[in-house]
Amino acid sequence: MQKILLTCCLTGSAILPAYAQTTTPEKPAIKPATTAKPKEAVVPEVTVSAERPTNRIDRQVYDVKSDVSSTNGTAADALNNVPSVNVDPDGSITLRGSSNVQIMVDGKPSAMLQGENRGPALQAMAADDIESIEVINNPGAQFGNEAGGGPILNLVMRRNRKPGGFATVNGNTGTAGRYNSAVNATYNEGPWGFQGSANVRHDGRNSVAEVTRDRLDPATGNFVHSSQESVGRGLNDMAALNGQVSYNLNQTDTLTGSVNYNSRTNDQRGSDHYINGATSLIPANDYVRSTVRNGDSKNFAWGSRYDHKGELPGETLKIDLRVSASENDNVSAYSNDYATPGMLDTRASQHNEFSTHIADFTGDYERPLWGGTAKAGYKVATNNSSFNTLYTDIDPVTGIAKVNTGRTNAYELDETVYALYASYQMRLNERWGALAGLRTEYTDMDIDQITGGVKAKNNYINYIPSFFATYKATDTANIRFAYARRIRRPNANDLNPYVTYRDEFNVSSGNPNLKPTKTDSFEVGYETKFGGLETNLRGYYRRDTDAIVDYRYFVAPNVLLTTKANGEGSHSSGLEFTVSGKLTPTLTLNTSGNLARSQQSFYDDTGLLVTRTANSLSGRARLNYQYDAANQIQMALQMMGKTLSGQGYRSPNHTFNMSWRHTVTPQLTLVANVTDLFNTNKMETVINSAALRETSTRRFDGRVFYVGLSYRFGGAASSAEKEEGGGWGPRPGGPGGPGGPGPGAGGPPPGV
Repeated sequence: MQKILLTCCLTGSAILPAYAQTTTPEKPAIKPATTAKPKEAVVPEVTVSAERPTNRIDRQVYDVKSDVSSTNGTAADALNNVPSVNVDPDGSITLRGSSNVQIMVDGKPSAMLQGENRGPALQAMAADDIESIEVINNPGAQFGNEAGGGPILNLVMRRNRKPGGFATVNGNTGTAGRYNSAVNATYNEGPWGFQGSANVRHDGRNSVAEVTRDRLDPATGNFVHSSQESVGRGLNDMAALNGQVSYNLNQTDTLTGSVNYNSRTNDQRGSDHYINGATSLIPANDYVRSTVRNGDSKNFAWGSRYDHKGELPGETLKIDLRVSASENDNVSAYSNDYATPGMLDTRASQHNEFSTHIADFTGDYERPLWGGTAKAGYKVATNNSSFNTLYTDIDPVTGIAKVNTGRTNAYELDETVYALYASYQMRLNERWGALAGLRTEYTDMDIDQITGGVKAKNNYINYIPSFFATYKATDTANIRFAYARRIRRPNANDLNPYVTYRDEFNVSSGNPNLKPTKTDSFEVGYETKFGGLETNLRGYYRRDTDAIVDYRYFVAPNVLLTTKANGEGSHSSGLEFTVSGKLTPTLTLNTSGNLARSQQSFYDDTGLLVTRTANSLSGRARLNYQYDAANQIQMALQMMGKTLSGQGYRSPNHTFNMSWRHTVTPQLTLVANVTDLFNTNKMETVINSAALRETSTRRFDGRVFYVGLSYRFGGAASSAEKEEGGGWGPRPGGPGGPGGPGPGAGGPPPGV
């Protein structure tokens, strides 16, 4: 029998980047060595060189490597394992029921994770590339207000800094022709460090949908019924390349460069059956609309960074430049075939091009001051978005195309943000620690509605305070307090006044008169341990002023326009908990829940002020069972509660997933998993206003089975190492406790 040797390596080696060298983690607990049972396979020696993720004073950190399905899952799957986060099959994200969420990569904004491109991009990103996910419900002064300005989900990407090299290769196949494969490699020698990955994926979710709509006919005072039945089919091809190189100039200075590229197809085939009831103005009609969409999306980014370690303990300077772009091109061919006598069939084509380019230049300086830690920084960022839609009507007999000026549009938005921030963290006494900060942002926006020949400018300045405190109640318990103000700027689509065609029932447009939403967020949390279980209980309250909400009204007898408006305000509150740890030596529990109450006030389609309130319970539970040294089984249940959305609400839904990991050899692992085992996941929205009653239900082929192999070169990676990576639970008394390292210590750049 061999013993499993667990060691924790400090990050002071000369081959490590300077910011890694400045970490001051508390001493990790040493676990006793374990001995394999005689009947079990021999387990090789495993060295765990990475520290467990820890909660910090301003965020919770969740290790996603412990998820059994990480080798064949996506970033969307990884996010779905984080407490209070929900990712729909189409990639839409909510946190504590709010869709106003920023997604960052290593603390920086990315073009591919903004707007309508965010969902598909998350479904194309490999979960195996992610080290951990940081949930920052109350972002501090160092974080900007890009892409929503609300709470932040920060994807911390994997970085290996151990000397030498290793690589992992995995290949997976799934139902309906799905497959994915990835390779990750790293090599560190002397002052040089190299890391890269590549992956391909053929995946997607087919769907069926049903919409029933009853709208008020003002002329008769009666409700007119209509319906839509839809089918969407199409799996897409995705590929990605990532690379990073670092060089230690000396013991205090490090240079890092990175490049990223990924692409995917946007092909789909769809069919929609419309039945419209007769109104006082138009007769009833019945027709089928067929859609063939072809296109692709390309995302790329590059970055460079300089890290300097100063003479004072904990003194660091970080200068970072990130440039990213997302470019999308789609062509959709439509055909309307009418069953109604006397109505002629029609043909049309729509060409959409939209792109986002971001340049983000930041600097952060941190040093000890007056018994605490002071931090200051700057940001200069540009975000340029463009949208170009060409819609043509095609004569079904002659094939002659004619531009439809009512559905053709070109639009650009250029936004520049200048920001300064400062924060100060200190230990007040043996039990109390505090962090306070202030951020100032100046925003300049240029709007160009090219089609309409309308240009507009807007600029404003915002002062954004934040405050955090921790109280060490006992050796194993912390109490946390947080307050932060945020702003949510309208994005490019929110501001574009042009009416965009969606389908025969629906069109959408932005509102150039939108004001930013101001959010004040308060939170208090208590975290401790009960036996082998780590628990975290948080109460929160969030109030939005000038909340941006969906507003709907009819622009034609059966055509509904969805736009944006500033509501009178909204607020939400709730109680969130997480419990994680070992129930038995072989059974590990990770569970969380969120009991929330939300309220929104807005003007409905009759001009009356309406207030809606919803109570919801959301949660998830994950059980990991170590059957023996070679086999691990995981079961995960996810439930999403009722969510308000403007004039309507989103109905609850739930899914159940299972995974199995089998260690064939110390280097070779077999993984099998099935998502949405009982095929229960659906998206249902309900609107019940004075002039509209609508229920929209969309179901996905959620039951997807994957099986694959993962092989590691250059070292053993057993399930024991995965298990040592930690879980969802908080780390009482860790770096997030009183006077511990501030935000960003020991991790990737927190960004400003």
